Amino acid sequence: MKAQSQLNLPTIILGIFAALVLLIGLNSFIIINPGQAGVLSILGKARDGALLEGLHFKPPLVSNVDVYDVTVQKFEVPAQSSTKDLQDLSASFAINFRLDPLQVVKIRREQGTLQNIVSKVIAPQTQEAFKIAAARRTVEEAITKREELKDDFDLALGERLDKYGILVLDTSVVDLAFSPEFARAVEEKQIAEQQAQRAVYVAREAEQQALAEVNRAKGKAEAQRLLAETLKAQGGNLVLQKEAIEAWRLGGAQMPKVLVMGGNSQNNVPFLFNLGDLSDSELPQPVAKR
Repeated sequence: MKAQSQLNLPTIILGIFAALVLLIGLNSFIIINPGQAGVLSILGKARDGALLEGLHFKPPLVSNVDVYDVTVQKFEVPAQSSTKDLQDLSASFAINFRLDPLQVVKIRREQGTLQNIVSKVIAPQTQEAFKIAAARRTVEEAITKREELKDDFDLALGERLDKYGILVLDTSVVDLAFSPEFARAVEEKQIAEQQAQRAVYVAREAEQQALAEVNRAKGKAEAQRLLAETLKAQGGNLVLQKEAIEAWRLGGAQMPKVLVMGGNSQNNVPFLFNLGDLSDSELPQPVAKR
């Protein structure tokens, strides 16, 4: 029994040694996948040179590798500022960025984790960049020239984050808000503009109506002139005849069944009456022959 234990002891030791070698061997290499970059630290000190995608050796037991995601990241960051005319302006920006793979060692030494990068670098620098962009224009210009505001913001933010190893790919203004006082002022201005436009419309409409009245008056005067010339050529009594007929038409009387003219139709006013309005007793009676 004792001899068997002595025979198994070398086997056990060999097995333990093989396991240790295998464990050390497995911990001596690391694979960096596409979209990642690593920082090698030996005994707590970061080594220069980023570990890019591929297989890399690292000293076993005394080293550690911090892996960073260098693909595109997106965070939404709020910001507040005052405009050139001292109006409060707030915005929310969606920022697309990624870490520079060649500067992850610097990022590891200065910032640490991605959460620290967002909270300690991106958020405050976004605030400062927005202050620079907003201070160059009034609040009304910030709203009406939103693209120019965004361009100034992108330029300021890109310059500030580049020195931290952060590459800004794109930004977008998610929300842009101003103070309630300015909102009321804008509403009042819009109402005043609408009222002014309404006044211009009413004035133009009145002008068109007046012009139409002038044209109608001119047309009526011309018609009267032509009528006067015609009547003058045929005698003045025709004027009275025309006026009598016009008065009959405007009065709404029924069409007369009898129109009596004088012997000289050119000089007498027509006499109009309706036979239907007369009773039988009023009609002329035939005289019997003897």
